[in-house]
Amino acid sequence: MDIFTNFAAFVFGLIFGSFLNVCIHRMPQEQSIVSPGSHCPHCKTPIAITDNIPLLSFIFLGGKCRHCRKAISFRYFLVELASAMLWLSVWMMFGLSIPFFATVFLFSVLIVISVSDLETGLIPDQLTLPGIVIGLLFAFFYPPMLGAPHWKGALIQSAFGILAGGGSLLLVGLLGNVLFRKETMGGGDIKLMAMLGAFLGVKKVFLVLFFGPFVALPYALYAKIGKKAETIPFGPFLAIAGAWIFLYGDTIAKHFSLFNW
Repeated sequence: MDIFTNFAAFVFGLIFGSFLNVCIHRMPQEQSIVSPGSHCPHCKTPIAITDNIPLLSFIFLGGKCRHCRKAISFRYFLVELASAMLWLSVWMMFGLSIPFFATVFLFSVLIVISVSDLETGLIPDQLTLPGIVIGLLFAFFYPPMLGAPHWKGALIQSAFGILAGGGSLLLVGLLGNVLFRKETMGGGDIKLMAMLGAFLGVKKVFLVLFFGPFVALPYALYAKIGKKAETIPFGPFLAIAGAWIFLYGDTIAKHFSLFNW
């Protein structure tokens, strides 16, 4: 890959990151992500094109709205940067290919889900439900994503992954409800696991279920002990585990005889 194409991937990632910020802000509120155009979340003033340049506008404006001068969340900057780095990294790994689009799509959705869950405690159905369908489509067009030689096997793996991912977390939630006599697992987490199952298949989605709690443990201890939090968002940690398993699941599974069936 030459410098020009790498730079182009980075820029496209920045632009897409700006769109991800719109999704993060509007989807939990069930607002349109198309209309109205970008505007200040405080004074509602439309944002001019010159003030809507990813990363640079945030820096030049000092992280504040040009009109009301109220602070704009640093999250906007971080999401744009994360998206740009994602596009560049995946481009350098796969080039222009189906794995590139599958990885960028899944990881972008996981970014929105993670930030949304951390900020609002909600995982938008507008992402997970279409994500399940798109996962099935990627399985059909790119069977190696599921480790299958042909589309029929990949679709079967994807379909059973949906059932295994969503169903296993549903059972965990029901068990938790009985033991603790309160809701312990949100419906958004269950749909997120179903979506991950569509991309990962049965074996790998169980790896996500296995590693997810370990990824969440440091934050959970901090939230419970340090902040006395009543609830802890599980979505971001399932997303981290899911992204890790999506990239390295085959290698990891080889070291776990439990999953070699």
